[in-house]
Amino acid sequence: MSNYKAPSRRQNKVAEAIAHHAGEFLARFARAGGALITVTRANIAPSLKDVTVFVSIIPKSREEEMIKELKRLRTDFHEYLKDKTVLRDVPTVDFMPDLGEENRQRIDELTRK
Repeated sequence: MSNYKAPSRRQNKVAEAIAHHAGEFLARFARAGGALITVTRANIAPSLKDVTVFVSIIPKSREEEMIKELKRLRTDFHEYLKDKTVLRDVPTVDFMPDLGEENRQRIDELTRK
């Protein structure tokens, strides 16, 4: 049997709000320099203390550089969340590339051939 437990309603709401705010924050403050950064989702720990924001970056060749830039902006985003949300304890944020989205795009490519 799996130990997987579905996220609670509160976890989902907080994760959705953080993903929304991450999109706004990146549109305003991230220096993408021609790259397109899209927030695809956010996963939050059951304790609500850690959140991972997943992003899709185009072109793929700039992904590593942009992830470094996003990780550099984590503290600024944390402060942004303090101002924009009513969360008592703002979670620790991390940014990761969304491999699920990349896999979906690859499957699309393969099915078109």
